[in-house]
Amino acid sequence: MKFSWRVLLLWTFPALVIGFFFWQGAFAGAPADMSKNTANTRMTYGRFLEYLDADRVTSVDLYEGGRTAIVEAIDPELDNRVQRVRVDLPTSAPELINKLKEKQVSFDAHPVRNDGAIWGLLGNLIFPILLITGLFFLFRRSSNLPGGPGQAMNFGKSRARFQMEAKTGIKFDDVAGIEEAKEELQEVVTFLKQPEKFTAVGARIPKGVLLVGPPGTGKTLLAKAIAGEAGVPFFSISGSEFVEMFVGVGASRVRDLFKKAKDNAPCIIFIDEIDAVGRQRGAGIGGGNDEREQTLNQLLTEMDGFEGNTGIIIIAATNRPDVLDAALLRPGRFDRQVIVDAPDIKGRLEILKVHARNKKLDKSVSLDAIARRTPGFTGADLANLLNEAAILTARRRKEGITLTEIDDAVDRVVAGMEGTPLVDSKSKRLIAYHEVGHALVGTLLKDHDQMQKVTLIPRGQAQGLTWFLPSDEQGLISRSQLKARITGALGGRAAEDVIFGSAEVTTGAGNDLQQVTNMARQMVTRFGMSDLGPLSLESQMGEVFLGRDWMTRSEYSEAIAARIDAQVRTIVEECYQKAKQIMREHRSAMDRLVDLLIEKETIDGNEFRQIVAEYTDVPEKPQYVPTL
Repeated sequence: MKFSWRVLLLWTFPALVIGFFFWQGAFAGAPADMSKNTANTRMTYGRFLEYLDADRVTSVDLYEGGRTAIVEAIDPELDNRVQRVRVDLPTSAPELINKLKEKQVSFDAHPVRNDGAIWGLLGNLIFPILLITGLFFLFRRSSNLPGGPGQAMNFGKSRARFQMEAKTGIKFDDVAGIEEAKEELQEVVTFLKQPEKFTAVGARIPKGVLLVGPPGTGKTLLAKAIAGEAGVPFFSISGSEFVEMFVGVGASRVRDLFKKAKDNAPCIIFIDEIDAVGRQRGAGIGGGNDEREQTLNQLLTEMDGFEGNTGIIIIAATNRPDVLDAALLRPGRFDRQVIVDAPDIKGRLEILKVHARNKKLDKSVSLDAIARRTPGFTGADLANLLNEAAILTARRRKEGITLTEIDDAVDRVVAGMEGTPLVDSKSKRLIAYHEVGHALVGTLLKDHDQMQKVTLIPRGQAQGLTWFLPSDEQGLISRSQLKARITGALGGRAAEDVIFGSAEVTTGAGNDLQQVTNMARQMVTRFGMSDLGPLSLESQMGEVFLGRDWMTRSEYSEAIAARIDAQVRTIVEECYQKAKQIMREHRSAMDRLVDLLIEKETIDGNEFRQIVAEYTDVPEKPQYVPTL
């Protein structure tokens, strides 16, 4: 269990308070010399006087200024033995001394000692000292915590993490799949290490490099590699750490950050997620955010104001460059914008090689095959893929990762966890026809992507899945390919309609219809692939950014809107009729495939195509072989 000073002090303070009052009560009023002259029994004052008159008292010791006496008396009830008793004397008994003298009784008066006062004084001093000491240690520890009392004076200080030589453990060799971005950033490292190589020919060191790309492509990893390669002081901070609820704090932190950077130049400042602080000014409905805009203004001034920042290179990362302020993106502030996009098949293969270094792969596993099967995967996706495969291998108690674990890991990453297999019922048969409909249309259409496998094993929200692989890295998609994809997506609904009738179609095609509508509408409004002609009628931005585009979105008349709707319906209806025609013409092949799918629950793409080839010709589709 982790030791906590707070818990110790929390329990110590009540114990100190209780112990202090007990101690005070124990020592307040009891003279020190009474501890040695005590009596086990007490005697009343009247009985003491009777014993005195009867000459049975032999000696008397007076304590506490005459308020208490220890008496030695002969007790006749105890065979005339001497007994020591305690007597509480009244305060108004001046005749007692005279009477003791008359009876010739030996008596002695003991003075009052000040031990109680001394202990009381010590107790009154010790407790406040202990309390102050405990509070000192408590506040000292809490001042080191974020937001603690000791942080009040550092509220406007930069929270950037500083490393004199950033030993991140990551070099450029550990970053794969983004070679163009690496080349750009290697020049930045050379600028820092050998600036004279560039200044000799009049080149100026770039002030800022903006890394742009979707999440998971390796922007932060590149920044760590630059820090590991450069060997110069490295400041790292997130854009959200500048902005606070108090106006002016973010600007103060920017000033403090650049002041520290100037003292350690040449150095690198890395700002992750810069869109948190660098959004366009005045872009909100009803005005912008004063604190964020002041912080951005200060950042703009520090990057390229009247005072230069020689030797300071700023590297920032974002996946939303469209929302950044134009003044931030101009040359002189961010001189370079490096695109860190999702890797192609060659890049994916290199990334897989990096992440497979510490994995035990079976000899049958081909990284090239994995790279071909994972189009659109980012570096983070591929790392997660191999990690999931390793977890499945350990769970199944195998010595190495095989293709089975790789396939299951791909399915899990893309579609979700595997569910409970369906029992043989009407619902299972309907789902089988739905999935075979997708696979059959995709197999028989020449322009459709290659079908990889069809399965009835539920994953995520889907009760069945059909997997397709693109034939190449499709940066551009033709009109025939788009219509083939729409037809393939409608294959499931078409199978339900042909086999079970229009009254028995289900909600299973809901997601398919959303994709179909979206693709058909983009063909009409963005790509100019309809009778409306080559017109772009809608912006590529999917949503309004803080009111900036509220009044500037593309507008068209109601007549054009009606024609757009008509063209979308025409495209979808044409593709749907095509899918139904394929179902009717290949009913026997479909029935056989459904029976086989219900029996095996998964059919591989090659086996599927072999069965279809027994009934009709299967068009040849190009296989993408990368140049490595």
